[in-house]
Amino acid sequence: MPLTRIAFVASPSIQAQARMDKLVARYGNVPVVEAQVVVALGGDGFMLETLHSVLGRATPVYGMNCGSVGFLMNNYFDEALPERLGEAQGAVMHPLRMHAVTQTGAVEEALALNEVSLLRQLRQTAKIRISVDGRVRLPELICDGILISTPAGSTAYNLSAHGPIVPLSANLLPLTPISAFRPRRWLGALLPSSADVLFEILEEDKRPVAAVADSFEVRRVVSVAVSEERNMSVTVLFDPDQGLSERILTEQFTA
Repeated sequence: MPLTRIAFVASPSIQAQARMDKLVARYGNVPVVEAQVVVALGGDGFMLETLHSVLGRATPVYGMNCGSVGFLMNNYFDEALPERLGEAQGAVMHPLRMHAVTQTGAVEEALALNEVSLLRQLRQTAKIRISVDGRVRLPELICDGILISTPAGSTAYNLSAHGPIVPLSANLLPLTPISAFRPRRWLGALLPSSADVLFEILEEDKRPVAAVADSFEVRRVVSVAVSEERNMSVTVLFDPDQGLSERILTEQFTA
């Protein structure tokens, strides 16, 4: 069934803005709160921003690529858009919730649809203790950082850090070190999506660490707790046979 109440949003790029003007002239534009679907024009970064803006709403998001990689996007076509939207297939994504405590005692919370990463701030490596469900699993990881990703995010920074790609239906969260020095051969872990993970920063004054949930950064943290937020979700729409599960599977066979 065609979807006709469309909210168009676009990145600041010249190409994305020009294409939005063309689509709005053809199909009209409604506020996000009144829309059946949000159409995002841009790249993966802008798509993530759009998904964050509708988290907790029932409104799905359909992306059209006006950027470079476009892993979360569909190809751009301006023909028969309401029909394309009506035939699109949805993938439900649950975010990670980050609870970070800084050296001053401040508490910062944020949601991540790709990953939560901990990164050293200065020249020295970070020292991090890792606990899962209240049990210390790694007393000391000496590294440039570590990240925990969603299945959708497993093809992003996690893959660049040599972490495993995880199917959307696997209910697993990859935990991947970034340039681990000790234990030198530790490659990370696959955690159940129900896991509560706690990162504690050792020698935090000498070796400060920043925590990043997608694009939200907190500096000089002393502890970071991460868990999947099952009570929140967002639906991403893809053209038939180009769904997120298929893209994640295809990525595993890409050289």
